[in-house]
Amino acid sequence: MAKQAERRTATRAAILGAATDLFGTQGFAATSVDQIAAAAGVAKGAVYHHFPTKEAVFEAVFEEASEILARDVMTASRDARDVLASIGLGTAAYFEACSEGPNGRIILGDGPKVLGWERWREIDSRYFGALIPRALGIAMDQGTIARQPVEPLGRLLLGAVTEAAVAGAHGGDPRAYVAALRTLLEGLRVRP
Repeated sequence: MAKQAERRTATRAAILGAATDLFGTQGFAATSVDQIAAAAGVAKGAVYHHFPTKEAVFEAVFEEASEILARDVMTASRDARDVLASIGLGTAAYFEACSEGPNGRIILGDGPKVLGWERWREIDSRYFGALIPRALGIAMDQGTIARQPVEPLGRLLLGAVTEAAVAGAHGGDPRAYVAALRTLLEGLRVRP
């Protein structure tokens, strides 16, 4: 039984790896299930055994890409001098990762279109949406920013970050958005 479970796990991983490469380079619309199966070295039926639709494959790829990117964002923000700087560093890492290449295409390019806005936001909130309100709460507890309702401020910042990331993924200069966000964050800082 263990060998069968290992084979299932290996097959699923091969499908997701192939799909990630194809969705990241060609995009969702240009990628077929036949291509995913061929690239994974499995039969088309094996893809459908693990995932009922191409959209389901994409959602699994999106989840995995989001999880990896969230870890990278957290790592990039660890050495910040304080929580506001941490938000800036993490957002810069997010912008950079999504401004070009596979992450940008999967997470910001095809993600909202394939998954639909509500599902995209639901998944994105699990990985990224919770980070900003949590960081703002810590900043308020530390006295870095004035105490105020976290949810509205978090939603405003998350909206700004999302819009900037999408603009960067569609040709905008991510460095300009990072600089603007840092200015916005510094405006929240309590002055002595």
